[in-house]
Amino acid sequence: MHRILVINPGSTSTKVAVFENERKICEEKFFHSTEELNKYENIVGQEPMRREVVESFLKRKDYKVKDFDAIAARGGILEPIPSGVYRVDEHMIDYLLNHSPVEHASNLAAIIGYRLGKSSGVPCFVVDPISVDEMCDEARFSGIPEIERKSYSHALNIKAVARKISREMGKEYETTKMVIVHLGSGITVSAHLNGRMIDVNNANDEGPFSVEGTGELPVGDIVKTAYSGKFSAKDLKRKFTSRGGLMAYLGTKNLREVLEAAERSKKARLIVEAMAYQIAKEIGGMCAVLGSKPDAIVITGGMAHEPRFVHMIKRYIASFGTVNVVPGELEMEALAFGVLRVLRVEELARDYRSSVRRRIGNEKVRRFS
Repeated sequence: MHRILVINPGSTSTKVAVFENERKICEEKFFHSTEELNKYENIVGQEPMRREVVESFLKRKDYKVKDFDAIAARGGILEPIPSGVYRVDEHMIDYLLNHSPVEHASNLAAIIGYRLGKSSGVPCFVVDPISVDEMCDEARFSGIPEIERKSYSHALNIKAVARKISREMGKEYETTKMVIVHLGSGITVSAHLNGRMIDVNNANDEGPFSVEGTGELPVGDIVKTAYSGKFSAKDLKRKFTSRGGLMAYLGTKNLREVLEAAERSKKARLIVEAMAYQIAKEIGGMCAVLGSKPDAIVITGGMAHEPRFVHMIKRYIASFGTVNVVPGELEMEALAFGVLRVLRVEELARDYRSSVRRRIGNEKVRRFS
């Protein structure tokens, strides 16, 4: 029996769970108030507070760190690396603390797990971090040489759902063509070919607008806004990533509230339908790059709990392929099961430094048959 501690920090919460093999023994989600988080100058500064949350959870559940075979931590914004399970080491910690290009709560998970496990000799691993990069060469071009498209996505849940649907189809993930849509506070639409995510929109910069993000924006108007003198760079970034989308149009990030308002308001109805329209348009583009009809189109994430919204999307894409819906996210299970595969020697843990140096995913991808 293998016992695994799972740590998954989000922007306003920290989730902690204990697994014994595939069975979840206990799980708790701790919420952090705006007042609590505002005490810290940056996200890295929150690490001691969030680590204390994990330690108090263990104490209440009568566990010690040494009781675990491994710690599974959500992977943050690292350098571009292939999908897989990575052992956390000092090089990864240094990157997360000092070099990560984006401040994100997920960056804290490996730091917390590594520091908890170090004194007890318990290894810490990350699984399919946000920066998983398996994009084909063609997908990297932005249109100007100075800017390359980046692969940042909800890779942990996307890959877990990809494996789940592949099993249900009686196939190996490495032999399938799929489009997977993660509908969360950010929206990522990804194309999967033979076990690789060959293209995906970066939810902060590209794709459809979401409950709080603008997605892709007209370049000319962005330049005018940036040089208008009304916004600092930080304010403008915040406007695009956390104050756009439904929040900007309707003053709420709650999709259920918007759907209820849409029953009474033509404006609300039009805006939520526009979001579904943009998501469907992105799905169509990912179907195109696969070169033929996908084996499945999968809709997952928190917004997939709303059948009315899912139906709005399915109206556009039903003819593209079989549509599967997996509401919510499988992040805690994906973290535990990934580490479990390593503990059972069913999969080898990857070395972070060597994986970064190899710069993955650049071989020619055969999509057309």
